Amino acid sequence: MRYLIRKFGFYLVALWAALTVNFCIPRLMPGDPVEIMMSKLGQKGPVTPETRQSIEALLGADSSRPLPRQYGDYLAGLATGDLGVSVTFFPASVIDIIGRTLPWTIGLIGLATVISFLAGVGLGTLAGWRRGSWLDNLIPVTTMFQSVPYFWLALILLFLLGSVWPLFPLNGGYDVYTVTPGWNGEFLGSVLYYGALPALTIIVSSAGGWMLGMRNMMVSTLSEDYMLTAEAKGLRPGRIMRRYAARNAVLPSISGFAISLGFVVAGSIVTEAVFSYPGIGSALLQAVGGNDYALMQGIFLIITLAVLGANLLVDLLYSVIDPRIRARS
Repeated sequence: MRYLIRKFGFYLVALWAALTVNFCIPRLMPGDPVEIMMSKLGQKGPVTPETRQSIEALLGADSSRPLPRQYGDYLAGLATGDLGVSVTFFPASVIDIIGRTLPWTIGLIGLATVISFLAGVGLGTLAGWRRGSWLDNLIPVTTMFQSVPYFWLALILLFLLGSVWPLFPLNGGYDVYTVTPGWNGEFLGSVLYYGALPALTIIVSSAGGWMLGMRNMMVSTLSEDYMLTAEAKGLRPGRIMRRYAARNAVLPSISGFAISLGFVVAGSIVTEAVFSYPGIGSALLQAVGGNDYALMQGIFLIITLAVLGANLLVDLLYSVIDPRIRARS
């Protein structure tokens, strides 16, 4: 229990520090969201000072108030779930924008990351167990895709599989012309079809790294004394591989996997920009382009919670998988 309390205390402090940085960064950027909204309204007619005051109150961007008061209002809004109103998607609130775009990103980037991790770790386990096999010799080919810049690989696959051989659509999240959004088979099938190529690029570009790391850890683990003891006891090779070798070799990969899950939201920007996917990365790009403080802060908050939550989860998982962590604590 002392170990858990210490971990939760550390992550609470880290969360507070991240929220403070999240509050400061947008205010250090050039531009003013109030002026952007005023210019939009000015195209339709004259804007009065009372209108400016109303916009400042609505967007929470009143520069006349001292920063400590703005910071207090910011924390109070977080506590009540009020993240403000988006300038880019006005009059929609930040919560609504995140609620509409986050499921697309989690469904695509998150699922593709899990598949690439499981495929890479599984193939790496077999490659390390059977060194010198065809699977082991395939690792340099798979790692080659990881060394290629992701956006370049995505553009090449998009050109080949979307234009030269039109197997997949070029952009979008679903067929907006013939499909009605909803929990029905036609819509879900369209979502899977449109997300297949972006997911394929993520799997191709990242599975090789998981495979190489797991293979090297398997080779290192197989040279340990307890592996020789397990063989001397007459245990079946399959049980030795799963229970002794793979379980100990996968520990570093779990840490990397937790970090990858934490950056699912942040890492979606390039993917969604290349494939014009309607996820939270596209919303973040539009927020930066429009100096939308509230939306940027809301998305940064989601990224912060994802990273801290993933690291906390792996810390707790480590204490379950590796008894030495509990012993040291």
